[in-house]
Amino acid sequence: MCNLHLDYYPSESSGHNSEYNPWFRKRPDLIDQYCNHGTGWNPGQHAYILSEYKRLEHTWRDQVKQWFAEGAPFPLERGEEYAACIINALEGGEPYEFNGNVPNTGLVPNLPLGCCVEVPVLANRKGLNPMYAGALPAQCAAITNLNATVEEMAVEAAVTGNSRLVLQAILHDPLTAAVLSLAEIKEMVDAMFHRNRDYLPQFKSFGI
Repeated sequence: MCNLHLDYYPSESSGHNSEYNPWFRKRPDLIDQYCNHGTGWNPGQHAYILSEYKRLEHTWRDQVKQWFAEGAPFPLERGEEYAACIINALEGGEPYEFNGNVPNTGLVPNLPLGCCVEVPVLANRKGLNPMYAGALPAQCAAITNLNATVEEMAVEAAVTGNSRLVLQAILHDPLTAAVLSLAEIKEMVDAMFHRNRDYLPQFKSFGI
């Protein structure tokens, strides 16, 4: 649906793409209409990846033991992942062009400097060479800028231990804002902080 309204096709699967915008997960009927069909990855179900982990919780050890018992077979043929081609190019082999995630150094001029952008990258013996991609169309830059800003706020909050900034980042998250009120977001963030306080030593205070 994004491509019909924004005029550009999103590369992510429908379920995954729906995490980054406010339009598809705000009501059960919309989740069923747009997210639960046609893709097996992140289809829009609540806690989908957690359910996948739990599904393997009691079997993964046996699978690993069986793999070792079979001699730990591992195919050596080049697969479809980028890594082998990139390493080959860096070591002086055939140059390789791929879409890579790099810091924005003006490669996409209407996104924040320093944010992560996915642009064409040429790998060769001189290294990884990101290419200028140009400005995003305004309708695409709007939602992308919002997500980039939210992510920058979250990183700054994590580095500085600013719990208030964590709340403010989540307040602006498109999906969260589409589903919850301000008071509900505050309650959720407070509950998450207290549940995970043992893993967050940089936060001296959890008061938000």
